[in-house]
Amino acid sequence: MPISSRFVVNFTTISLAVGLLSLLSIIGATVWLGERAQAYFNDTIRLRDTRIAAVELRSAVQSAESSQRGFLIGGNEIYLAPLDTAKAEARTRLRKLQELLATAKTDGPLVQRLSEVITQKFDEMDRTIALKNELHDADTLAIFRTNRGNALMDEANLFLSSIVRGMDDQLTQDLAEQRTNANWLRWVSTIGGFVIVLVVGGVIVTLLSYSREIAETRDQMQVFDATPEQCVKDRTGELARARDKAEVLLAEVNHRVANSLTIVASMVGLQAHAAKDKASKDLLSEVQTRIYAISAVHQRLYSSGDTNFVDLSEYLSGLLGNIETAMRDEGRAASLTYNLEPLRLKTDSSVNLGVIVAEWVTNAYKYAYPDRGGEIRVTLKQLPGSRAELMVEDDGVGRGDSAVIKGTGLGTRIVTAMAHTIGAEVAYLSRNPGTAARLAFPWQPA
Repeated sequence: MPISSRFVVNFTTISLAVGLLSLLSIIGATVWLGERAQAYFNDTIRLRDTRIAAVELRSAVQSAESSQRGFLIGGNEIYLAPLDTAKAEARTRLRKLQELLATAKTDGPLVQRLSEVITQKFDEMDRTIALKNELHDADTLAIFRTNRGNALMDEANLFLSSIVRGMDDQLTQDLAEQRTNANWLRWVSTIGGFVIVLVVGGVIVTLLSYSREIAETRDQMQVFDATPEQCVKDRTGELARARDKAEVLLAEVNHRVANSLTIVASMVGLQAHAAKDKASKDLLSEVQTRIYAISAVHQRLYSSGDTNFVDLSEYLSGLLGNIETAMRDEGRAASLTYNLEPLRLKTDSSVNLGVIVAEWVTNAYKYAYPDRGGEIRVTLKQLPGSRAELMVEDDGVGRGDSAVIKGTGLGTRIVTAMAHTIGAEVAYLSRNPGTAARLAFPWQPA
């Protein structure tokens, strides 16, 4: 069934709306998970401080008890030297513990009872030390034999151990929730990225089909000679007007798609700068690079006027320039050079090629030179037998164990899918030093 101009406009609008909703979902999930991560961080600090306060309170009380018992048994006042310091430390840690657990309603009675036990323990210590100083050894021994001091110490240890276990359990639970949230972000970003790629691919296929139908109608009119001269002339005029209208519409659609994708990429970049954790920042930066790769094709189509073929040397040089600027802004020290032969490729294949180049060059910046600068080289050349070759090389640390995928692995899956779509062959060659990523793809002179 013929494709109408209204269908093209409506389909393009709906597709861009779907892509924008997918992007907003990614941004919303990132913002929400970023806030949750900050809350987990604050809670972790509180739990750590609470645990430390409980452990140090127990240590201070035990130190004070050891000082008391040493004096009661040996009678030498040198044992009392650390007593006052230990008691002061214990009271400080008890106040800190009360402040940290003030918001927990379930721990309120526990902390209150712990405070009473510590106070009674110190009173018992002071009483026995005073009796010992006054040489009332019998009274001191009588108090000691009641075993009340041991009971108070055991009760304090029970409360403090309960607090420490509670803090450990809460820390474990928070870590598990953070891992779950990170997995959610990974899935949302992956699905959203695929939806955006599918939407853009659908728009490109629709526009190409519409352009092809117009070209076929024009060809039919050129061979149609059975009608009167005036009919042919009128029909030819209608076809010319329809063609001009279609070309204007197609150029406008490419212009709007390019602008919309640029806006979307900018929004992703802003969100990447606002992200607090590195994983979210890296994921959003990768999405932004992929969107720029697709947007650059539409910019070339709009500026060149040719909707069927893309000049790869112009397209890839502009794309690589954007990637180099973005990587430099992120503090990457590697330098980028490229040697691109002036080859022309079909529009849909050019989109796939641009995404592959963006993935390989971005990975070379991130993983080839983790702690130093270096050179990244991109070459594009014609091969014998209607083939062409794209090569991205570096002198970095190399791929190492090829079974280990650096990053999320989404980039590798995208490269494989894009290469399969255009019938290309992907190879990763180990160099000494560095790595070379090679893509051999079908190419016919335009």
